Amino acid sequence: MQAPHSAGKKVLLLRPRGFCAGVVRAIDIVKIALEVYGAPIYVRKEIVHNRHVVDELRGMGAIFVNELSEVPEGARVVFSAHGVSPAVREEARRRNLSVIDATCPLVTKVHLEAVRFAQQGYTILLIGHKDHEEIEGTFGEAPQSTIIIESEEDAERVQVPDPEKVCYLTQTTLSLDETRGIIEILERRFPRIAGPKSQDICYATQNRQTAVKAVAPLCELLLVVGSQNSSNSKRLVEVCQRAGVPSHLIDDRRYLRDEWLEGVKTVSVTAGASAPEHLVQELIAALREKGFTAVEEVDIIEEDVRFSLPPEVQVPLSRLAGASAPPSASA
Repeated sequence: MQAPHSAGKKVLLLRPRGFCAGVVRAIDIVKIALEVYGAPIYVRKEIVHNRHVVDELRGMGAIFVNELSEVPEGARVVFSAHGVSPAVREEARRRNLSVIDATCPLVTKVHLEAVRFAQQGYTILLIGHKDHEEIEGTFGEAPQSTIIIESEEDAERVQVPDPEKVCYLTQTTLSLDETRGIIEILERRFPRIAGPKSQDICYATQNRQTAVKAVAPLCELLLVVGSQNSSNSKRLVEVCQRAGVPSHLIDDRRYLRDEWLEGVKTVSVTAGASAPEHLVQELIAALREKGFTAVEEVDIIEEDVRFSLPPEVQVPLSRLAGASAPPSASA
């Protein structure tokens, strides 16, 4: 790719960026549930890791809780896109909650892999961040068989009962480079280690990281729109920093700092998979005000992924007179 030609200061706006199909699906589930069933709809944890999205849904009548104990017995609750453990599902059954599951299908895939490997007697080395909700949910599928690996140091130290019967799975929102290093160590230490049939890191995470790598040589600064608790957004910053380009994760335009722009002619802008597009456009407007008047879209990879909605919002929606919401969510 050649550097775009524009006079003066410019912004390279990366595509793909922002919402992935799993995030669109999760947000649609809450909005449609509110429309079909009415408020309140309870949501366990943040539906996706973006405070702007959460605040918008809260304004529409969603009530966000940390634990199911905060949900009235018999009420309707949505599980977030990050997934939950079997223990949480069992608690929902005990408390007679009406569950709508917004778990991303790509996370569900990892859960099913964990169950399959555990049933076959494998020790599961689960690569990810132990305090992330996705890892908590996956770990809960087979806690007696699973060891969490957070770093290359963990990979070097881990001991398993049977080196001939070991496998690895990964959190979907990790950095490809970070994961590769850990997997290489595990494959060296456990030559017979098994892995998932296809890589666990989601298509959107991979595509956004690929776009950042492609544009890094063309810019002097990368700004990533996303919340501080968004794992995939943090990884975008790290990918760019490893390429030698300063990078910052910001919630919205209010966090843009003038000192970052000193001496900078070209700024690249992208967004994590749970960041709304209007925040990107507001940041672009702020950059225009600071002299970055030329904006060029840089297309790296085309995305066209759709995930169907769960039956709890599909069937009632079809009965709702005049309902116009789509039967599926797309990126």
